[in-house]
Amino acid sequence: MNDQSEKLNTRTLTLTAVLLAMNVIMSSSVLSLPVPGGHMYLNDLIICTAAVLLNPFCAFVVGGLGAFLGDLLFYPTPMFVSLVAHGLQAVVISLCVHRWMKAHPVRASIVGAVLGWMITVVGYSFGRAFIYGTPEYAVLKLPFQILQTFVGEGLALLLLWRAGLVRLYEKFFKN
Repeated sequence: MNDQSEKLNTRTLTLTAVLLAMNVIMSSSVLSLPVPGGHMYLNDLIICTAAVLLNPFCAFVVGGLGAFLGDLLFYPTPMFVSLVAHGLQAVVISLCVHRWMKAHPVRASIVGAVLGWMITVVGYSFGRAFIYGTPEYAVLKLPFQILQTFVGEGLALLLLWRAGLVRLYEKFFKN
């Protein structure tokens, strides 16, 4: 391996670790908004950002594993639901951006975010109904899950494309 590819791997690994830690922090009750039936978290912001910037595997690590660890530390009941829902969310967004629609990254990130939004909302709704044994709890939390994912992914897309986070990433990670 030459020095350039080794540096890129080290940078990518470091960014993955930092975003993973940020996802765990954003999954804490300290940084959440209390809502009926629980809390609303802003970790979708980190998950969508990681998915647009990183490859599908690293995106899964940040999204799925980060949400899993956050739940494990702060509220373990839905940790496996978080692993699957946020992991799939991150992988689908990353695949849209890096594989399926590479020629149109902005459009790909929007399509990926919409698909990720649907995966997360459906995954958490079924997961909550199964874990808590009642569909009523899932229905109670549904509007907040929709809002949480929409706001988080929307903010991520604004930061990535309007605020220039993608340009900064390409400047420091693609040279």
